[in-house]
Amino acid sequence: MSANPHILIVEDDREISTLVARYLRANECRVTIAADGREMDRQLADARVDLIVLDLMLPGEDGLSICRRLRAGSGMPILMLTAKSEEIDRIVGLEIGADDYLAKPFNPRELLARIRAVLRRGAASGRDDEGVRRHAFAGFVLDAGLRQLVNPDGAQVSLTGAEFDLLHAMCLRPGRVLSRDQLLDLTQGRAPGPFERSIDVLVSRIRQKIERDPRNPEMIKTIRSGGYLFTPEVASS
Repeated sequence: MSANPHILIVEDDREISTLVARYLRANECRVTIAADGREMDRQLADARVDLIVLDLMLPGEDGLSICRRLRAGSGMPILMLTAKSEEIDRIVGLEIGADDYLAKPFNPRELLARIRAVLRRGAASGRDDEGVRRHAFAGFVLDAGLRQLVNPDGAQVSLTGAEFDLLHAMCLRPGRVLSRDQLLDLTQGRAPGPFERSIDVLVSRIRQKIERDPRNPEMIKTIRSGGYLFTPEVASS
């Protein structure tokens, strides 16, 4: 994680963006503000950005469309801002690739903590506690250093940052039943909310990418009242 990460805030509410930018800058972040998707594109073309804070409701192209578009060609971390009443939209945001979300109104301190957690996960996933970087399972190879997954045919599988972190956590703990709360803590460093579904959404997306039949998964099993079990043997090196 960079000592002074560059955060791009895409938010049309000038009062909110100014308040957040002031707080982040006071905490050693570089901040750029964009009011909509077009301005965001111009900023991304001109500078390297470490993380995007993306509002769901924007003029013109909305946050979900922007998130989907960014995910089609980039693994850049995205933290989505939503209204508390938009539970379905938060789930859709996670499904199309947001790494985390935060409901409005929020405390800037919590936003900073979420930003740091997302960036820290990206930096830390390249080095396991055991010094292991590559995990082979069922013909796939997960490379923690390169943050990539290669399928049995040798082709790279596109994973978002949140998907990679969850699959990585499972590769480190094969054959163990992991609860949703454990997986949320391992991958996002936070406690679940009252209607937390982010782990289920991520598991569903990963299954689409690694299972022969995602409707009848063999590698990531759902354990009733337990959580999830990663079943393949994992060879780590």
